[in-house]
Amino acid sequence: MEDKRLIDVIRKKVKLKTTHKRYRHIEGVVTSAIWLANRYGADVYLAEIAALLHDYAKNYTKSELMHLADKFNLKLDPILTNAYQLLHGKIAAKMAQEEFGITNQDVLAAIEFHTTGRPDMSKLEQIIYLADFIEPGREYADVDTLRKLSEDSLERAVFTALNNTMIYVLKTNKLLHPNTLDCRNKMLINNPSLADIS
Repeated sequence: MEDKRLIDVIRKKVKLKTTHKRYRHIEGVVTSAIWLANRYGADVYLAEIAALLHDYAKNYTKSELMHLADKFNLKLDPILTNAYQLLHGKIAAKMAQEEFGITNQDVLAAIEFHTTGRPDMSKLEQIIYLADFIEPGREYADVDTLRKLSEDSLERAVFTALNNTMIYVLKTNKLLHPNTLDCRNKMLINNPSLADIS
């Protein structure tokens, strides 16, 4: 059952816990996630919860994230240990459980994997992943192209966002999490026509 009171509680706590700039971004992701959920037949209530909490741990320092990873007994691969910024999704998912009693596995996965994606993402996971890229406050090359693509095909837009992420990570000599590559490859194996995106 939907509980708008839970949304209100989460929104208030998120606003208190994040910077003004981060909160604006989060509300932008909420707007985009709700739009995508309506467009592609996902649960709008769950999309709003996941979007509100996706960056709940984003403002933590490396030492704070590592402390929380230890507290939550998270197994960290070498990429997460070295590219600690990717940890905030995993931490936020655990905090969503602990602080707000979120138990819906789809919501928790959407929060956890919004930075890297993962093979066989659910529709909600894809929506949160994509909403983070296309929210109204985002300004980068090709964002309008991705927004337009998101109007026509969730799958093609997510695939393009994964490709864009990998290109950016490689160009900037950062660590690429294998989940991103595995997600992209699995999508292409499942739907070879994605290769026709220009």
